[in-house]
Amino acid sequence: MEKLREVINKIIFMIGAVLLTTITITVAWQVVSRYVFNSPSIFTDELARFLLMWIGMLGTTYAFGSKSHLSMDYLHTLLSPKTVKVIKIILPMLGMFFIGSVMVGGGALLTMNTMNQPSPVLSIPMGYVYLILPITGVINIIYLLGYIVDEVKTKECVK
Repeated sequence: MEKLREVINKIIFMIGAVLLTTITITVAWQVVSRYVFNSPSIFTDELARFLLMWIGMLGTTYAFGSKSHLSMDYLHTLLSPKTVKVIKIILPMLGMFFIGSVMVGGGALLTMNTMNQPSPVLSIPMGYVYLILPITGVINIIYLLGYIVDEVKTKECVK
């Protein structure tokens, strides 16, 4: 599972780098067109907002996959190693349920319901903007499955 996690993180990192470069160019063009040419670009604001959504969701997914996200593990020091192991299996299961219902299920519904709704300026279906929710939801579920598999495979109970 670690290899799969590394491959997914590498892909997310590359896509994030492209999106970050694109948003930087977009915002720079907005500034130049507004203050140098006195003719603000009409598409850059909307594009930057959509890119920011994708960058934010991919960034949090990347952090989740590399275990760089915020976690509170002080409680683990107070519990027995066996209890910690059980918690490290149950919590990802609860996370999979939540992510599956909210991000994947709700995100898929939102995406499908907004495919016929064009964005005001770019005229792209808003479903493409919201598509990042089920995509990152599925990736997060894969990560959680990996965490469960890794925890079940570990024989020792470490505090």
